[in-house]
Amino acid sequence: MAKTSKQENSSASVGANDQSHDSGRRNWRLILTIGTLVAMVLLIYFLRDQIWETIHQIDNVNYYVLLFIIFWQVINYHTYAKLYQGLFDILGTKIRYGSAYKVSLELTFVNHVFPSAGVSGFSYFSLRMKQLGATAAQATLVQTMRFATVFISFQIILLFGILALAVAGKASNLVIFIATVLGTLMVVGTLLVMYIIGDRRRIDTFFTTITIWLNKLIRLIRPKHPETIKTAKVRELFLEFHENYRILKKDYSKLKMPLVYAMLSSATEIATVYTVFIAFGEYVNIGAVIIAYAIANFAGLISVLPGGIGVYEALMTTVLATVGVPLSTSIPVIVMYRVLSMAVQLPIGYFYYQKALNRKDKPLV
Repeated sequence: MAKTSKQENSSASVGANDQSHDSGRRNWRLILTIGTLVAMVLLIYFLRDQIWETIHQIDNVNYYVLLFIIFWQVINYHTYAKLYQGLFDILGTKIRYGSAYKVSLELTFVNHVFPSAGVSGFSYFSLRMKQLGATAAQATLVQTMRFATVFISFQIILLFGILALAVAGKASNLVIFIATVLGTLMVVGTLLVMYIIGDRRRIDTFFTTITIWLNKLIRLIRPKHPETIKTAKVRELFLEFHENYRILKKDYSKLKMPLVYAMLSSATEIATVYTVFIAFGEYVNIGAVIIAYAIANFAGLISVLPGGIGVYEALMTTVLATVGVPLSTSIPVIVMYRVLSMAVQLPIGYFYYQKALNRKDKPLV
């Protein structure tokens, strides 16, 4: 009887813990849902002037040409889905094409509405890919390699842009200097990351040091929590990250197709911008659009504003002005491009984000 009583008590305790755990998950999902809605409202608030400007300009454009934005964006997400599939495949993890496509849409939504300079995207990607059977280290490496392949492949597009400007006689010393600096930063940054993650001791030292300093900063706000970020878990994660990188490093030839898809992802986004120019009846030099797009997106990576609002538009129009595209032409085009591309991407991204958040079989949180 005593043994039975203990078993019943144990079962009751386990049941209570399960209920508490489920309740905690529901609370987190509710908090994330509310936080996401607040972030979306803020995004619309910050975009209010651009939305109003777009409404005013809509009568001046060719609607049929604008429809090509949807076509380019569909292809754009296809390239990212294939890029993710290819990288995970090298690491021995199979990801379905449809799942990779949905995650790409979700990432666009997360990176636009949460002001974190891309950090939210990395965190969300790790959680989301865990639902699909990948480890956190694999997801982190794949997302890192996504940026690396985009940066490396973009050198070809950047060179094409400079040549296009040179042929038109608009490749000034300033433009060549800016493009060279940007290309150098991309290459150096990529090589630096590869240097750090290429050695077990270097990656261990680098990320352990960062974790220690982050904990010191957090301790200023939470003095009773000396180690908010667990150093041992971070070390374990990035040592696994290093082992996965060694798998990629064994045969660089496997990165050929990911590099092709990375280049196509940039090309389709530039095609989206240029389509809006054509819709306005403006056939500007494609090189000018390429240089402006590169600089604006590079700055957007480090901007903490939602979707790089303000920074992106200001940089694109400024760079376009330096190569002879007047502000009266570039401002309405860039504003419309930004608003329409978000209108196409964010609603469907939010839909799949919510579906992932509320999965009962494999909760995101």
